[in-house]
Amino acid sequence: AGEARMSFARDASTPEAKAVFALVAGLSLAAGFWWLVDRALQQPDFRAGPLVVPLLVVLAVAGLGVRRLAALDGRPWYGTATAALFGLWLLYFWQVGVTLFDVPKVLLPSPAWIGGMLVDRWDTLAADWMQTVAKAVVVGWLLGSGLGFVVGVAIDRAPFLQRGLLPLASLTSTVPLVAVAPIMVMWFGFEWPSKAAVVVLMTFFPMLVATLAGLASAGKLERELMHSYAAGYARTLLDLRLPMAMPFIFSALKVNASLALIGAIVAEFFGSPTVGLGFRISTEASRMNMPLVWATIVVASATGMLAYTLLSRLERRVNFWHPSVRSA
Repeated sequence: AGEARMSFARDASTPEAKAVFALVAGLSLAAGFWWLVDRALQQPDFRAGPLVVPLLVVLAVAGLGVRRLAALDGRPWYGTATAALFGLWLLYFWQVGVTLFDVPKVLLPSPAWIGGMLVDRWDTLAADWMQTVAKAVVVGWLLGSGLGFVVGVAIDRAPFLQRGLLPLASLTSTVPLVAVAPIMVMWFGFEWPSKAAVVVLMTFFPMLVATLAGLASAGKLERELMHSYAAGYARTLLDLRLPMAMPFIFSALKVNASLALIGAIVAEFFGSPTVGLGFRISTEASRMNMPLVWATIVVASATGMLAYTLLSRLERRVNFWHPSVRSA
């Protein structure tokens, strides 16, 4: 019996057991506090003040659970579980705060209401996503990033181009989006090509700078070794300099994914057909239909996170040899 108690004590003191205990305690307190809020809202003389202290207790236990789970090592899914737990707690406290303090829906709708709008208007949001993301963002991101990469290689191959092309290319990053978007609408019309053109301008220069920095990151000794093997520019580029530049290129691709989404949505504010994420946000905001506005923002944010995750996974497969990937 003594050995069994000692074994149980050792098992209960492991980091995994502590994380599970904190998680169960947090979920139990969260369920109990929500029941308490529901009961309190039914009282005619309801006041949120007495519930602030229990809310802080739930918040402290939730933070402890996230910290315990984040401290665990050895399993690749611990990081995903930590992010998911943090997101769930964020939604919980958002829902509780909006309900407890009776926040007007125009200022901040509850997650439950936004989720209901996502379900009710999924067909409208799907059509908006196809117009903005599947057409303008993808096409503009591919063209802008590809053009920036090609021009970067050309400048690296012929340094005299750096004196002429690089200053002109930098202009694409200094032109304000609110100024260029109406011009692109006049040039290419109200459909998605005008938004794709805006995205090309936004994503071109980051990829150009990243490509030049990545190609320059190859060490002098490695380049001299390739020269000693009588390797020409093309062979050195393919076997040495491009692999060394891949971390820089993927960083630019991830940054451009966010810039492309933002650029396409903002460009739709200045003229678009009756479909699109930017059109939906501007139209529904003018109608004070904030739940649909927030639902559109959720769709755009989820798209950005998905793009970042896919590019990060692809980077791990391509740059598996790089120290930054091996040590992660």
